[in-house]
Amino acid sequence: MLRKRMEAYISKSISNDQLEVFNEEKEYIEKHKLIPEDTTIVLKENTSRFADAYIERSNKESEELIAVENASLLAQPIEYLKKNKGEFLYFESDWFELIGVEALSVECDDVFGTYNAMFGLKFQKKMGEALKTYLKKQIQEDVGSFSLMFNQGDGLWDVNFALNNVKGFRENLTLDDAFNLIYHFLFILVQTIEKDM
Repeated sequence: MLRKRMEAYISKSISNDQLEVFNEEKEYIEKHKLIPEDTTIVLKENTSRFADAYIERSNKESEELIAVENASLLAQPIEYLKKNKGEFLYFESDWFELIGVEALSVECDDVFGTYNAMFGLKFQKKMGEALKTYLKKQIQEDVGSFSLMFNQGDGLWDVNFALNNVKGFRENLTLDDAFNLIYHFLFILVQTIEKDM
């Protein structure tokens, strides 16, 4: 699935024998030889990955929209979520769609104080054991470190994990850094699981 979505992205994004991508995509494209040899890859800076993302701040209890934000919110430290525990961020980006992630939300957990990422992941139900194995291996398994459940209605895996337990997490991350960390973690997860299919 990732390969098909990547091929579609390449075909619509290649221009004048050039393709602009970020590091994760570059490595994947080169590894799988998805572009002609005469195509030049131009590496983009991660700071621009989510410049056109759709971001909502909403109330945790009522899920009522507080405000639609622009990318300038991403310059805030992740601690913003701890200071505003009654809110969660809803996040949409073409980059997350590329890896099969839908409806990403991030919040600070009221009980554990961890930063949680929640989303739907486009994988078949039969991939549950592989997902669980990967998450157990990659996330330090503490209480509340992750949960995984297949949603029959949407045909998606509902995934929730504590960002604090992901390698590379630091309390001084900006929201932009945090979303890039989530993206990197999920890109590797999807790539690893599809390789084993």
